Amino acid sequence: MTAFADLHHADEPLLLPNAWDHASAHLLAAHGFRAVGTTSLGVAAAAGLPDGAAATREETLRLALTLGSGPFLLSVDAEGGFSDDPDEVAEFARELYALGATGINLEDGLGPADLHAAKIAAVRAAAPGLFVNARTDTYWLGDGEDTGRRLDAYVRAGAHGVFVPGLTGPREIAALVRGLDGVPLNILYSPTGPSVPRLADLGVRRISLGSLLYRRALGAALETAVGIRAGREPEGPAPSYEEVRSLSRRDRGESDGTASPG
Repeated sequence: MTAFADLHHADEPLLLPNAWDHASAHLLAAHGFRAVGTTSLGVAAAAGLPDGAAATREETLRLALTLGSGPFLLSVDAEGGFSDDPDEVAEFARELYALGATGINLEDGLGPADLHAAKIAAVRAAAPGLFVNARTDTYWLGDGEDTGRRLDAYVRAGAHGVFVPGLTGPREIAALVRGLDGVPLNILYSPTGPSVPRLADLGVRRISLGSLLYRRALGAALETAVGIRAGREPEGPAPSYEEVRSLSRRDRGESDGTASPG
């Protein structure tokens, strides 16, 4: 965990892009991102399953198996841990750590704070090497009330960092940073919110891109297809066939867990 934790205390905040498959993660790593997260929306949508409904436990584990041995530090978006049983969440975290993950993001979904704290404590005990990022949805799903109390409970339970998606007000962000007394604050980047340099000035230590890359990829695919249908040439950069092919496990010389002939 040390290398990943250290990225939360460097001179610049950790800008964490979120991937949804092997190619997207390795492409990001190839362009200098030392750490890559996963996006629960991307994982769920790619499998035709709902996000935030505890429906993608196995898909998330399969992705961790694919990415855990990659040349980057991996943090996994695990929704609420795919269970309300802290012991089951802890077992899931232990499996992620065994697959090579260095971080886990756990969201409370505005459920009972004491239950989320129990999940965090159980994960810390089962996988002490895993960086636990505790997310509260007080701004994402609510009006921001109770943020401080929830975060305090999660830090006391052992969270290494805290995440408040939906919070974009500079004054509120700065006040939260002061109240956390050195615990890294993670903010979800918003195109309509503060810029990365501004978030850094406010004391934010981790900036996640969430599902933004996945949604923009879908948007670019749709724009390209509709444009070609209308007789327009595609615009914007796109990796070549060979560049994408080079991201495969086989071409990178990585093991896929199967025996090779000879």
